Amino acid sequence: MTTNTQWEAVIGLEIHTQLATKTKIFSGASTTYGAEPNTQACIISLGMPGVLPVLNEDAVRKAVIFGTAINAEIAPYSIFARKNYFYPDLPKGYQISQFELPIVGKGFLDIEVDGETKRIGVTRAHLEEDAGKSLHENFHGSTGIDLNRAGTPLLEIVSEPDMRSAKEAVAYMKKLHELVRYLEICDGNMQEGSFRCDANVSVRPKGQAEFGTRAEIKNINSFKFVEKAINHEIERQIELIEDGGKVVQETRLYDSVKDETRSMRSKEEANDYRYFPDPDLLPVFVSEELKNEIRSNLPELPEAKKVRFKTDYKLNDEAATILTSSRDLASYFENVVKAANCDSVLCANWITGELSAALNRADLEITMSPINAERFAGLVARLSDDTISGKIAKQVFEFLWNGTESADEIIEAKGLKQITDTGAIEAIIDTILAANEKQAQQYRDGNEKMFGFFVGQVMKAMQGKGNPAEINKILKAKLT
Repeated sequence: MTTNTQWEAVIGLEIHTQLATKTKIFSGASTTYGAEPNTQACIISLGMPGVLPVLNEDAVRKAVIFGTAINAEIAPYSIFARKNYFYPDLPKGYQISQFELPIVGKGFLDIEVDGETKRIGVTRAHLEEDAGKSLHENFHGSTGIDLNRAGTPLLEIVSEPDMRSAKEAVAYMKKLHELVRYLEICDGNMQEGSFRCDANVSVRPKGQAEFGTRAEIKNINSFKFVEKAINHEIERQIELIEDGGKVVQETRLYDSVKDETRSMRSKEEANDYRYFPDPDLLPVFVSEELKNEIRSNLPELPEAKKVRFKTDYKLNDEAATILTSSRDLASYFENVVKAANCDSVLCANWITGELSAALNRADLEITMSPINAERFAGLVARLSDDTISGKIAKQVFEFLWNGTESADEIIEAKGLKQITDTGAIEAIIDTILAANEKQAQQYRDGNEKMFGFFVGQVMKAMQGKGNPAEINKILKAKLT
């Protein structure tokens, strides 16, 4: 990224969020991902003459849920418009969207970057239908069209141009991704295109109030690429201006292989799309009763949950942030604490440590964990009551991950129970001290590293089953 301090970036994001409805926004066709091409393209998606769209009530409800969660204005009255343009994967020749009167108005999200909180305004969020998909691979100079996505309900969330760095943009996008998954209005699967982003980027001299000319980078589908694309575009614009050129308002694509943005087409203005109200769709009225019902049934949101985890479970900020990053992970943690009935910090440490590392290695979400909350709680409980040591607990974890037994069954079958009998520990220590008198004297003469040597010898003799606290206590007494 450029280190030029004379320029300031101005960034706004448009996030396309696929709503988790079973059917499309204006028809009963399925939205299931991965079907054979064009098997979910109904006559409404195909734009056949005489067909009429019927609005999916669930899509409206999910839009209102989102608006409520970001403290936005919910329009009591909104309308759908036709956005006219030609593209092969848009059979009707227009996309049904919302323009002048969107369902969700101004709201906000608070993000945290480098320990500081910043409020990012949300300009609007409007409902629209997705287009189909053009396929260029394996068609030998031709283009294939798959209309399965056509008509899939989207909520396009448009931010204010409040972000000043790629880092802030990524923080905002991640916060939004976390929120829509918490609300269960979107699965957030970026690989499948359920959550994708267009970034509007411009630069201006520091201190200047007027915005520079912006370029829009289209369809970025990962947090890493959003950061790279924005940083590249900032550098490109600064270099262009400093070399005497002018930034052109245009749409650009990000090439992740070359790590660069390249021109796609000149940027259209709203009037280029010839928006007008869709004559086939009635206005949408959102009642106060619906708004009140949604408000009262809103789930505990990430920020509130994070505060509660820090207060109720005595977690530090880092652990609370990780454990509330997804609704499923937060539920898993609370179920473990309840079942283990022991120190919640110990539960948090093992979930954010050993379990999270194993899930990352296997590329699994918490919902797909081979160890459910009850079995994991059994492991933490035996660690908490000193039945096993931390070292043995890692062995038990491996057996839990690869099998179906409980922690207690594994500990019993494998003979992994920790030895806490002080008499047995003392006898082993006496034997080791007698066999290593020279090292014992070195410790007494001030070589404290020898203490670690003796701990290691005792643990080796006890096959890792000795209680570390008791071993340390007895060793110190014997070596004094």
